[in-house]
Amino acid sequence: MTETTPTVLSSASRPLKRLVRFLFFPRHEFAQLAEQERLSWVAPMLTLSLTLLLTVLVSGLLRARAAAMGEMPLPPGWEWWTPEMQKNYKQAMQAMQSPVFLYVIPAVVNLAGLWLGWSILSGFLHLASTLLGGRSHMASALVIVAWASLPLALRDLLRVGYMLSVGHTITSPGLSGFVTSTSGGALFLAGLLEQVDIFLIWRAVLLVFGFQRLDGLSTGKAITATLVVLALALTAQAGLGALLTSLSGMIINQPF
Repeated sequence: MTETTPTVLSSASRPLKRLVRFLFFPRHEFAQLAEQERLSWVAPMLTLSLTLLLTVLVSGLLRARAAAMGEMPLPPGWEWWTPEMQKNYKQAMQAMQSPVFLYVIPAVVNLAGLWLGWSILSGFLHLASTLLGGRSHMASALVIVAWASLPLALRDLLRVGYMLSVGHTITSPGLSGFVTSTSGGALFLAGLLEQVDIFLIWRAVLLVFGFQRLDGLSTGKAITATLVVLALALTAQAGLGALLTSLSGMIINQPF
């Protein structure tokens, strides 16, 4: 019994150590992945899911606290609304303070976006790699994208720490704070810039390392495939976000 306990503890802590090592020694870790017969994406994707859920939990708690204190985000042109319109808006916002709107729906939407985005990005990167002479398969692309996305988990943890320290949610992530307008084009630009930060660059570098090691691409081809696919993905995500924001604004304003 005393001989097996250290072994069990060591094997249980091994995935966590590997996750940390991967952030600081990606070339070495990708080289080890290339030597394995069976590649696994479970550990990084579960880590990303957990940090995402933690972010949703903390932001939901802070929004609930702000609503309890009477703090409510006001839409543009609020001062020109009639008293009845303002009353209806406040009632709608209060109805959205239930746990379903604060935790369940954001968790489901964000998890769906994480896993669906992972598979779609992996598919397009695999296609680009194949066109450029890559010799691997789709399973390899799934593994590369999963492990290369670990900086996003670190970003989630930093965001959680920041929100807890300042006591409110993050309103302008990334570089979106430089956009002050609320027009259609500005919404798209804000959605694009909110994804741009040092963690995106970190992720892109890891993707290049991964496709070099596992797909056998040259440095130039790996950089080309990564930059082109990431640019398309960021543009599509920003466009979808701007569309959803515009539709949500229409839904809120339509009853008035």
